[in-house]
Amino acid sequence: MAEHILVVEDETEVADLLELYLANEGYRVSKCYRGKDALECVGQHQIDLALLDVMLPDMDGFKICQSIRKNHFFPIIMLTARVEDVDKINGLMLGADDYITKPFNPLEVVARVKTQLRRYRRYNSQGREGDSPGQAGECEELEIRGLQMNRRTHKSALFGKELDLTPREFSILWYLASHQGQVVPSEELFEAVWKEKYFDNNNTVMAHIGRIREKMQDSYRNQKFIKTVWGVGYTIE
Repeated sequence: MAEHILVVEDETEVADLLELYLANEGYRVSKCYRGKDALECVGQHQIDLALLDVMLPDMDGFKICQSIRKNHFFPIIMLTARVEDVDKINGLMLGADDYITKPFNPLEVVARVKTQLRRYRRYNSQGREGDSPGQAGECEELEIRGLQMNRRTHKSALFGKELDLTPREFSILWYLASHQGQVVPSEELFEAVWKEKYFDNNNTVMAHIGRIREKMQDSYRNQKFIKTVWGVGYTIE
């Protein structure tokens, strides 16, 4: 069956253009022009990837992304006219997998869609993101100093209180926890979770670690759980 792409875009011309290019590649496309309709579609259908506009008439795309991530792990690509780094980081931290600014070339969007679906298929066939080589399928649960994680259910809790982690945040924390006692370089952590080549001056890992610490109430100044090893990476002792 053709993979199902959800296009959430209030500009009908843009939505129609994306539908045309995606359909030509053999994808099945559903279009929604409002956030409320998009969430209903996600609840009623099996979606393989969402193209999600940030600026919608009833709610912003960040809130929709956050809502989707409570129960679904399919790739989300944000579409927006905003170019500020803070908006990009905000979207990624809420669970988006990629970010495309307008105006865009539809062929680039199709290429990004193919890339994210390819990673998602590999992710499902080889184990959750964050598994190191040889680990997939070996360990499903971890418990470290009050932190409990279940890779099969993607649930985590700290001292019995559930942690509301995005799939990416879960993968980062799982990777660090599964390497307890080791210092994991930022480069290794990025390439293990994002499945991409790491480049210097990449602050993506740092931003996500900060968000995880916030949810764990593990302050940056008084690091009790995730420790920063300056110039190297991160560790859970």
